[in-house]
Amino acid sequence: MAYRIAYASQADATRRRLPAQRRTALDKAMKSTIGANPYGHRSVAAKPGERDYREVTIAGADAIVVSYVSTPDVLTITAVRLITV
Repeated sequence: MAYRIAYASQADATRRRLPAQRRTALDKAMKSTIGANPYGHRSVAAKPGERDYREVTIAGADAIVVSYVSTPDVLTITAVRLITV
C-alpha cells in the first residue's frame, strides 16, 4: 500500500531543529516503523475511542511521535507532535 508521512507545523518545526544526522535517522525510522505499519510497533491510541490518533516511541530515533492516521486514497500518517530526547 502506498503511504506518505507528513508533519504538522509543530512537529515539522521540531524535526527541522534536529541536527542533519538525527533528522535522517528519524526519517528512516519513521518509514520502517509507522510507515510500514501505523497501528503496529507498540503504538497506542492516544485518546480513548480514537483508533487513528496514535502515540508511539520510535526506536533508533529517540523520539515519541503523536500522529493521526488517515486512509482515503493513500495512507497518510501525519505527525502532529514530535518529542525528542
